[in-house]
Amino acid sequence: MNGGESSRSGQGLRRQSSATVCAEFNYRLGKTMGFGAFSKVKSAVHVLTGQKVAIKIINKEKMKDMEDKVRRELKIMQVVTHPHIVRLYEIIETLSDIYVVMEYVESGDLFDFIVLHGRLHEDDARHFFQQIIAGVEYCHRNKVVHRDLKPENLLLHAKRRNVKIADFGLSNIMRDGHFLKTSCGSPNYAAPEVIQRKHYAGPEVDVWSCGVILYAMLCGILPFDDENISGLYQKITDGIYTLPSHLSSPARDLITRILKADPLNRITIPEIRCHPWFQLHLPRYLAVDVPQYISKLKCIDEDIASSVEKIGFDKKWLIDCLQRREQTKATVTYYLLLDYQRSRNPDDYLESDFEELEKSRGGREGVPQSLSKSDAAPSVVSTQDTAEFVCNLTSPVAASAARPLMRIMQNGSWAVGLKSQAHPSEIMLEVLKTLQDLDINWKTIGPYCIRCRWVSHFSVPLANTSCGGSSASTSLSESPMTSESLPISEASPQPHSGNSAEDELEEQFLVKFQLQLYTTREDKYLLDIQRVDGPNFLFLELCTAFLAEVGAV
Repeated sequence: MNGGESSRSGQGLRRQSSATVCAEFNYRLGKTMGFGAFSKVKSAVHVLTGQKVAIKIINKEKMKDMEDKVRRELKIMQVVTHPHIVRLYEIIETLSDIYVVMEYVESGDLFDFIVLHGRLHEDDARHFFQQIIAGVEYCHRNKVVHRDLKPENLLLHAKRRNVKIADFGLSNIMRDGHFLKTSCGSPNYAAPEVIQRKHYAGPEVDVWSCGVILYAMLCGILPFDDENISGLYQKITDGIYTLPSHLSSPARDLITRILKADPLNRITIPEIRCHPWFQLHLPRYLAVDVPQYISKLKCIDEDIASSVEKIGFDKKWLIDCLQRREQTKATVTYYLLLDYQRSRNPDDYLESDFEELEKSRGGREGVPQSLSKSDAAPSVVSTQDTAEFVCNLTSPVAASAARPLMRIMQNGSWAVGLKSQAHPSEIMLEVLKTLQDLDINWKTIGPYCIRCRWVSHFSVPLANTSCGGSSASTSLSESPMTSESLPISEASPQPHSGNSAEDELEEQFLVKFQLQLYTTREDKYLLDIQRVDGPNFLFLELCTAFLAEVGAV
């Protein structure tokens, strides 16, 4: 067996049958499990380990019109690796087909489970909901929004009471400062802003879908349902639904907080984690801080690596491939054995992982039961720090508008912005005047979108550069920013004569940013300021001056 052969070597294969291709990569095909518009899903067995997998066979010819969407889905599935998300083991590509090898989940989906058992006991529904939220939170941390969460896309190990999020066909990547606008997903589970074709950040629409799923588990029916699609959309938009009397008060409170038609008032995942109903019987492995727990799961299991070596692969090469996250036959074998070991007793295995992690953290007493709001999404500036920054600005951001502004920031990573009730044309006119006053170059991208470019010139006396404490002058008046406060890698020193101690070293710092005006609600507009390139702190300094100047709005 050639240990160094990559699983993607299928690129050079000639046209051949699916069975032949799969056999070359150590799979024995089984029965067909389902069909799609341009694909079919078959069960299979990995010959080297004996583990069952699901193989999605995508016909390249039939998927031509959807190729970008399909490849985006595969890229996203390679990014998300979590105990409650279906794992993608490998992608085998030939001239005619793409073979996607995924985790096999044997007990159907949550929809069938609800249909078979009716409404679930609150403890059972809570158990599943905790796992769903953990998986969705992990997606959001990796800038992935699912957009099609529903019981049919939640695969279930009924005996193990384990949920796996599947089908990332409608998912997308979130970018800081950019809204999504595609109206997609299943109508019964879609958020009001989605069916109204409004712009949305991403996490809030997944939270809404999770709320509908929770309602379905606890009540056995959907909160929003109507034979007429227009009637259904109206109910969703108005947030009209009933809560059965059998629900406990905490459950009713959580559902009410999630199914808020206004996304700015809707509860966030960090807030869901803090809710008393969610906290009850929360497994310790789901309570631990997500980044630390996931990093623990990614540690190489020496016992599994030794088992792979016994099968015929070089252990040193295997570990090297795992560290480089390279997809090979050896790494696929490793992950199949690893998942099999975890599936035998998932709760005990995950708890043991947690205990090892707890010891590695110094044996501190008290496990964090929930994530703080500052953990809602990765960001250069934390939500708390940014809140303090915005509140201290001499800008037109009124105190009454601060809370909704910060809620928007929790759904993305916007640094600063302002709200106004003025007419959009008046806002943009004032913005252009301010850009001109601050000597900022701009280019119009759209009616309410401007791409800006600002060059800061720092003049630093050469006689003082070695001492480090001299002030640097910029085109922003009375700016406290100095060249020492910026990373050296971001500075671009210019040549100087060196003839006199009075010579000055001029350094240039280029900041690129984008201004976009959005409609947030009736008669209110949000001017979003997004950094494109340049030093972070200099960008914030520029925003301070910009917001102070644009106060006329």
